[in-house]
Amino acid sequence: MLDPGWNPAVEAQAVDRTQRIGQRRTVMVYRLVASDTIETKVMELKARKQRLFASVMDEGGGQFGSALTGDDIRGPLGG
Repeated sequence: MLDPGWNPAVEAQAVDRTQRIGQRRTVMVYRLVASDTIETKVMELKARKQRLFASVMDEGGGQFGSALTGDDIRGPLGG
């Protein structure tokens, strides 16, 4: 990967596409990031986003991990 994306999910989807159904060989993904460039900042931003998501949404990992219910998501209007 030569150009890191701003969104971790989009980059993960691109990596997943490299191993299609029926692929039998190991797929290696290399991220080429030059130091002191915008790519370094993008990688740091993605890491912060991933940590934030994990702390909020992962099971048992954060403030809302196991306490968030469908009613919480729908909000006070119930719909």
